[in-house]
Amino acid sequence: MNPKSAIKGRGAQQNTPNRFFELSHEMRNDFLEYCHKEGEKADKNKTLYLPVFPKTIVNKVQSPDVGMAYSMNMYQGCEHGCIYCYARNTHEYWGYSAGLDFERRILVKKDAPKLLEAHLKKKSWKAQTIVMSGNTDCYQPAEKEFEITRQCLQVFLKYKHPVGIITKNALILRDLEVLKALAKDNLVAVNISITSQFEDTRRILEPRTASIKKRLETVKVLSENNIPVNVMLAPIIPGINNHEILPLAKLVSENGALSISHTIVRLNGAIGDIFTDWIYKTMPDKAEKVLHQIADCHGGSLNDSRFGDRMRGEGKIAEQINSLIALAKRKYFANKKMPNLNTALFEQHKNGQLKLF
Repeated sequence: MNPKSAIKGRGAQQNTPNRFFELSHEMRNDFLEYCHKEGEKADKNKTLYLPVFPKTIVNKVQSPDVGMAYSMNMYQGCEHGCIYCYARNTHEYWGYSAGLDFERRILVKKDAPKLLEAHLKKKSWKAQTIVMSGNTDCYQPAEKEFEITRQCLQVFLKYKHPVGIITKNALILRDLEVLKALAKDNLVAVNISITSQFEDTRRILEPRTASIKKRLETVKVLSENNIPVNVMLAPIIPGINNHEILPLAKLVSENGALSISHTIVRLNGAIGDIFTDWIYKTMPDKAEKVLHQIADCHGGSLNDSRFGDRMRGEGKIAEQINSLIALAKRKYFANKKMPNLNTALFEQHKNGQLKLF
């Protein structure tokens, strides 16, 4: 990609049309020419934080192959800008594009801690692990300003309720003391996403995420403080990072990770167009190869919504990837295991205090 023509610090290089809208917005050449002559920027490339006020925050996960029963998201949209992110499609439900809008129009749920507390206090609620970031990263850059994730962790600690976290940002270490307090009662598990061991790959796939060095340090610090860490080697993208599976698994194990998990990339909905546009601009020499290999993993299509198959793929390339993951687990994680989180303490603390009788 020509650095002068690239949209700096962004994954997507376009705004795809919203499938729910009849009309779409496009940047016309005559407008671009006008801006050039006037010395103005056609696109200021700014991130906007927009407050939203949902009535609930905890979601029941219906997908049988996701590995979580309940999730919550403090933010919609994600400034990390990962080009492959499956959550991009959900931004269309809010009236935005899955492309650049997903990275630059961040919806902020400031009431999340209050909504979480109200949910936990329901008479019908029985403790089950709630995972923060089932959709978008709870430690994305917006968290520096709003600290909503931190407040939610404090709610979980108050009620002694188990919580899972998925992130690829070293900002999680800001809340180390809260995490240590949760871990003392086996109430927290952290999933750190590490897609590559090479910064050049990380920068183009995940432009506004923490560096690989910082992520490995995060795994190490959390592990040293007895906070269990699973590393998500996700997604595996054939032709880009599938050759890194064994050395990356070894590296995260040496830094204290208790397990690894993975998915094979799938490009559903608008993500197919966004990724295709991106790879032809970013890696033109290998674009055809990568796209064909991804399609080979999903029955000839970039899109795959089949439960049971969509995460692991099919065909020879998928078999090779899944075999390498199985080998990595046997080789580097044979005597390691993520703990089951503690659900026994919640009932005692449900009303905010210990029951006396």
